[in-house]
Amino acid sequence: MNILGHYIAGQPVADTYRAQPVFNPALGTPVRQVAMASKATVEQAIAAAEAAFPAWRKTPPLKRARILFNYKALLEQHADRIVAAIVEEHGKVWEDAHGELARGIEVVEYACGAPEFLKGEHSRDVGPEIDSWSEFPPLGVVAGITPFNFPAMVPMWMFPMALACGNTFVLKPSEKDPSAPMILAELLTEAGLPPGVFNVVNGDKEAVDTLLTDPRVKAVSFVGSTPIAEYIYATGTAHGKRVQALGGAKNHAVVMPDADLDNAVNAIMGAAYGSCGERCMAISVVVAVGDAVADALVARLKPKVEALRIGNGAARGLDMGPLVTGVHRDKVRSYIDLGAEEGAQLVVDGRTLKVAGHEAGFFLGGTLFDHVSPTMRVYKEEIFGPVLAVVRVNTLQEAIALIDAHEFGNGTCVFTRDGAVARLFTDSVQVGMVGVNVPLPVPVACQSFGGWKRSLFGDLYAYGPDSVRFYTRRKTLTQRWMTAGIEKAQFAFPSNG
Repeated sequence: MNILGHYIAGQPVADTYRAQPVFNPALGTPVRQVAMASKATVEQAIAAAEAAFPAWRKTPPLKRARILFNYKALLEQHADRIVAAIVEEHGKVWEDAHGELARGIEVVEYACGAPEFLKGEHSRDVGPEIDSWSEFPPLGVVAGITPFNFPAMVPMWMFPMALACGNTFVLKPSEKDPSAPMILAELLTEAGLPPGVFNVVNGDKEAVDTLLTDPRVKAVSFVGSTPIAEYIYATGTAHGKRVQALGGAKNHAVVMPDADLDNAVNAIMGAAYGSCGERCMAISVVVAVGDAVADALVARLKPKVEALRIGNGAARGLDMGPLVTGVHRDKVRSYIDLGAEEGAQLVVDGRTLKVAGHEAGFFLGGTLFDHVSPTMRVYKEEIFGPVLAVVRVNTLQEAIALIDAHEFGNGTCVFTRDGAVARLFTDSVQVGMVGVNVPLPVPVACQSFGGWKRSLFGDLYAYGPDSVRFYTRRKTLTQRWMTAGIEKAQFAFPSNG
């Protein structure tokens, strides 16, 4: 079986150290193998990035931007190829994979503005004949460790901005769906990126630990589950690195009595079951304010969940594909078992789904629970699957308190027609990304993405303006040119008075 290797210094690199299968989750069968990088292979990639850094750092931001402009065009030309790789290895449906790629390309577009966001600040005559200004030089070699659920978009949250800022990059993508990141690397070379500026190493914990401990790597960005995010943050910072680690989520959608229920239900369906719920911004909890709202919501949701079009994502017009692996499918199924045992009302049971012709695929149907309480594990823990829980409260204040009490603070939203309710909710709730009648409040590329509490470890969000600060460090210069005379010794602390 074909073994997918790595991409180092502008070339594919084979590696027979270790390999593991990559599955087509719709079929439940392996389609290729992926090499697991040894410590030496990761060090080879780091060395290539280190060697490329001096010249890339001196490349004017405008020239970097022109390469990224070329790259954007190539991504659009090869969109179907990238999407096909995502569908085959991740399982998400064709239209969803195209949406993922489009959101990644938006960050490339933003990164093309490097000449603007790297121009610094200048102050003339801050003192007698003294000027002061700031510059934002790059860090050096930086790394990204990315999850399976967005094999194209999440890497593009990281490396376009890192490259635009003058850094060189080593990407460690998920070993579950590695083909799309390899295509991204090849297209960067085709766009004109010099060898070694961007490198890909496939692998597991051995590769991750090498990136986290090697002193040549100055910063690490990570997106994934909270336990791993905590490990990445603790290990990386202990080795003197700047670390940005985005963790887990339990995103709530609050539905008020005045909401347009039909529109709210349609929005929640896509946010809860799109990509099989394998999104860090997926809505996994509906907080219904009042029993009447809850009853009406469940009555509308039930037939829609039962009618979800589920199958092989390579087909067109489907709502949901399989989960990424059999192990993950079984984990999500165990949560459905648990929710029923805990006393939640199982309104729609996705465990019974069978997809004709794909009996070995990793499929699970949409699942809906009602009367879920905050003490249940299906409420407290991130399931990362097509499971939606309805929690009932009496007031908006109870809904906000419920959300604030949760350990995660990634995303949330409220459905209402009342501006005062929207203002109170957005001002009060302790969550990093908040939507009003928008179930997936993912910021656009010119903003920044990140949560609060145990959804983010580090001080800066992903992409947007925060990523400029993450991938650069400020240097402030103060300069004076004496016009005549001899400078006298000054023993008092200098001031501008």
